[in-house]
Amino acid sequence: MSQTEDLHKRLQELRETINTLSYQYYTLDKPTMSDYEYDMMYRELENIEKEHPEWITPDSPTQRVGSKISGGFAKYTHDRPMLSMGDVFNDQELREFDQRVRDDLDGEDLEYVVELKIDGLAVNLIYEQGQFIRGVTRGDGVTGEDVTNNVRTIRTIPLRIDSNSPHMEIRGEVYMPIPAFEQLNSQRRDDELEPFANPRNAAAGSLRQLDPQITAQRKLAFFAYAIGGTVGIDIPSQEALLQDLKAFHFQVNPEYRKFTNIEDVITFIHSWDDRRDTLGYATDGMVVKVNSFAQQARLGNTVKIPRWAIAYKFPPEQAKTKVLGISVSLGRTGVLTPAADLKPVRLAGTTVKRATLHNEDYIRDKDIRVGDTVVIQKAGEIIPEVVRALPELRTGSEEVFAMPATCPSCGGPVVRREGEAATRCINPDCPGVLLERVAHFVSRNAMNIDGLGDAIVSQLLDHELIHTVADIYGLKKEDLVGLDGFGEKSADNLLKAIEASKSVGLARVLFALGIRFVGAKAGRILAECFGTIDAIMNAKADELTVIDEIGPRIAESVVQYFEDEKHRVLVEALRHYGVDMTAEKRTLINASFDGEIVVLTGKLQTMTRQEAQEAVEQRGGKCTNSVTKKTTLVVVGADPGSKYEKAQQLGTHIITEEEFKEWLK
Repeated sequence: MSQTEDLHKRLQELRETINTLSYQYYTLDKPTMSDYEYDMMYRELENIEKEHPEWITPDSPTQRVGSKISGGFAKYTHDRPMLSMGDVFNDQELREFDQRVRDDLDGEDLEYVVELKIDGLAVNLIYEQGQFIRGVTRGDGVTGEDVTNNVRTIRTIPLRIDSNSPHMEIRGEVYMPIPAFEQLNSQRRDDELEPFANPRNAAAGSLRQLDPQITAQRKLAFFAYAIGGTVGIDIPSQEALLQDLKAFHFQVNPEYRKFTNIEDVITFIHSWDDRRDTLGYATDGMVVKVNSFAQQARLGNTVKIPRWAIAYKFPPEQAKTKVLGISVSLGRTGVLTPAADLKPVRLAGTTVKRATLHNEDYIRDKDIRVGDTVVIQKAGEIIPEVVRALPELRTGSEEVFAMPATCPSCGGPVVRREGEAATRCINPDCPGVLLERVAHFVSRNAMNIDGLGDAIVSQLLDHELIHTVADIYGLKKEDLVGLDGFGEKSADNLLKAIEASKSVGLARVLFALGIRFVGAKAGRILAECFGTIDAIMNAKADELTVIDEIGPRIAESVVQYFEDEKHRVLVEALRHYGVDMTAEKRTLINASFDGEIVVLTGKLQTMTRQEAQEAVEQRGGKCTNSVTKKTTLVVVGADPGSKYEKAQQLGTHIITEEEFKEWLK
């Protein structure tokens, strides 16, 4: 065997092993190898494919994350409609469904399969000869959106299955596990973005990102539970289908059961009344399906819903309790956030003592007062929220809440800027703000200084060992030894972590600085486009807004931040201590499309639409989805549509695909 053949064999072995390990880790939750060993194998595979790009195939583990798209998602018509489910809300309605089914089947014996209803986004996965080729949202049931690149990032979806079918549609639910949901919302709050209301909204928003890199970070998962259009597949029942899906290495929800009696179905459904909150994902009900596919076919469908299945919807669990007080916490940007301190009450399996009240307007709009009896529930079964006050139960002793006029930490003045809901402390030296700012600076997604938690940060501030985040890098061993919890070894470990954080790169530094509206994503984009902290500090707002995904709000915030002399002093201090504030700048192949705003229309013969968009962006241009007065160039392929006609009407410069290829040189 030649060296090349040996290498190709090794590539195949790596792919097979990595796919198996991924299945064990993401689907079975039973890892059999350390992260480091996995990473080394993945790196080896990447290197082989880099050396031999002709060996790269769509089902390789390295191809899960593709390039971002511009404009939106293409439409795709399902082979078979993805029907919505009829709903019932009580036991009697479920019994009536059972009676209708039995009447339509003339009293035949039947079985029901009962499954948890996952609160996510329905998608259709298309496989040909066992290879994943397309992922489509449900849409209106007939036509959905092609989100293939984003679906590929979901680790519980296999890119290849053991099937020779020329066409197979696997259907199921994309969802966001609760730990991932909570982590995402925590990050969004840090970025001063509105948190997602529930895991379903988070999953839907994540799956429709134009940049698959963002989707990949959101840690989505997938439960398979149905089949659509297929060729050469013969499956007799829902139970058999679930078993086959599991054999294909899909994640199948294990909490399904089979029954022959509707009363047993009802008992099983109610067994989840007190335990659905223990699950690691959101569920809003249970689905009851006739097991036999032959019986399903005879029962048929209405225009919108199947006659052989029904969804039993869980009622939202609510509780009444009293507002004992309204307390205010301070964030790293100086924002004061009110929260209701509640008389402890059991709700959805947990004891709830506190619920966020967001801001002053929220409290006023709902007329929530200290001493009120209120109704609370968990938004999306996750986050405690006050639904409403019960004014009819007031005694007259309730107190109307007003935001404090001074900061609860420093006692300085607070302001509410015009057009904003937030109230802020404006003292730049507020110790409470500084504590939150330092905690953010050292956090995992920022400088990632392991071992520097809130308690230690508080000690450093109390002992006046640090006054700014830069002072962290000036800490010495003798400063740490003697603090609560510190000995020689723990001091050495923390200093090593501080030293290691100096090399995390510009993107993380920008996020760590806590610039308003600059989250992890914006930090990465700015770092890639400018390459150095100095270039960003000296950039004008209009230079920033030309960057895709950097809007006026972020641009103005960045400019204002670096106009403040104390922030420039902070950057210089970080530089003095050796913190790396550079990044590998995204370089252009050439500038042939510099400043051009390009629209692609019609079918291109020599490249995909995505490849053309990337080619434009790599040469300084920007692709948009619609022709406007700002459009400078329209590239026309075969069978162009209305965009071509509009470009003609506006007098926009139009070129053919052949001319486009010349521009690329």
